[in-house]
Amino acid sequence: MSLGTLYAGEASRVIPVRGIVKVLDLDVKLGERADEEYKANFPLGKVPAFVGPKGYKLTEVIAILYYRDYPCLKNYVEITNLIHSPTIGVLISLEILLTCLVISLKDENHPLLGKTLEDRAQVLKWVSLGSSEFMVQATTAFKPFLGKAPYNKKVVDDALGALEKIVSTLDARLEHYTFLVGERLTIADIFFAAMFYRPFTIFYGDEWRSKHPYVTRWWKTVTATEYLNWFFKDVKLTAQPLEAPKPAKKEKAPKAAKAEAAPKAAAAAAPKPAEEPAQEKKPKHPLEALGKSSLPLDEWKRKYSNEDTRTGALPYFWNEFWNPEEWSLWRVAYKYNDELTLTFMSNNLVGGFFNRLSASTKYLFGSAVVYGENNNNGIVGAFLVRGQDAVPAFDVAPDWESYSFTKLDPSKPEDKEFIENMWAWDKPYNGQEIVDGKVFK
Repeated sequence: MSLGTLYAGEASRVIPVRGIVKVLDLDVKLGERADEEYKANFPLGKVPAFVGPKGYKLTEVIAILYYRDYPCLKNYVEITNLIHSPTIGVLISLEILLTCLVISLKDENHPLLGKTLEDRAQVLKWVSLGSSEFMVQATTAFKPFLGKAPYNKKVVDDALGALEKIVSTLDARLEHYTFLVGERLTIADIFFAAMFYRPFTIFYGDEWRSKHPYVTRWWKTVTATEYLNWFFKDVKLTAQPLEAPKPAKKEKAPKAAKAEAAPKAAAAAAPKPAEEPAQEKKPKHPLEALGKSSLPLDEWKRKYSNEDTRTGALPYFWNEFWNPEEWSLWRVAYKYNDELTLTFMSNNLVGGFFNRLSASTKYLFGSAVVYGENNNNGIVGAFLVRGQDAVPAFDVAPDWESYSFTKLDPSKPEDKEFIENMWAWDKPYNGQEIVDGKVFK
């Protein structure tokens, strides 16, 4: 009996799914979005999507993965609401879920899912990093090269910079391990390696690969497996990063015909109507009224991004940038730590909050960390805010009231130490290790 029909999306996200279905010889049909069955079951046209043999529809994200060993998932899960988020990260997470589903239908204890509970948590950690962080930044960087987005050098450079931070984490892990979760191949490796398809064919050339030997070795190992070899054996890696696309030339407006001269002259002779008083422009952001800072925030952000935090960035901040008349410093803490579960989910919560703060990018800098462990963790951070009130900078995010805000005084040693620790991430907080975090810049 067929296990069901899987409807997937674009090639880069389908590669691991197709490979796993093929290698494990799973009786799963790979459907097309043009199918009448698909149209009938998923009128919103979202992919990926799964239909079981009894008509059950599965369109939820990675959280359901935790229920795969429960009877409700063994008999499939009836979920009729479709994914509404358009972000590629959500789609990838769903594809991961569906892959885990088809694997567990074959064998719920399959090694690809991780042998132990700890291994499975590690698989989820790397899968989450790859889908919610790496692929989002990679897509931002490569879309302009494919003509799917306008080229903006700063946007592309920022995305590539964010990717390098993630790659450094991979390098540090793979220097000591063959795969992401110890010495055994898992779906974390298969999915993460597939996500390098566009980067390796567009902007990660020979020089980049020579500087990242551990990631390159791992990628070649994983893509040589039967799960991915069927696709990557014919993929040609770029030797040099592709040149940035040139902006399209603007067409010149046609010259006005001579026949139009008379009407224009008549219009010029007509008396001008009384001019209405110009309306005062409303500021786009409440903090715009404060004017420009004596030192631009972007200069501090570049220092923080490009120099060692303790030896370079922090001395610059205190000695050259910090001006208490223009800026204020705040402790920002999540109010509901008792509701947090897995650390990677807490970090995703921070990421969502930061995304909704984007309107305050010019007036805000900070870092929030996740400290502790699964089912016993918290979120806290330190922020630099233009002006003396935190509310105008933070209330652009609808969930800002889920956080508490406490003004800090860096003349107090304990407050200054807290700020530096929040921006350096190299010391425990509240007796617990910092396990993850994000920087708003």
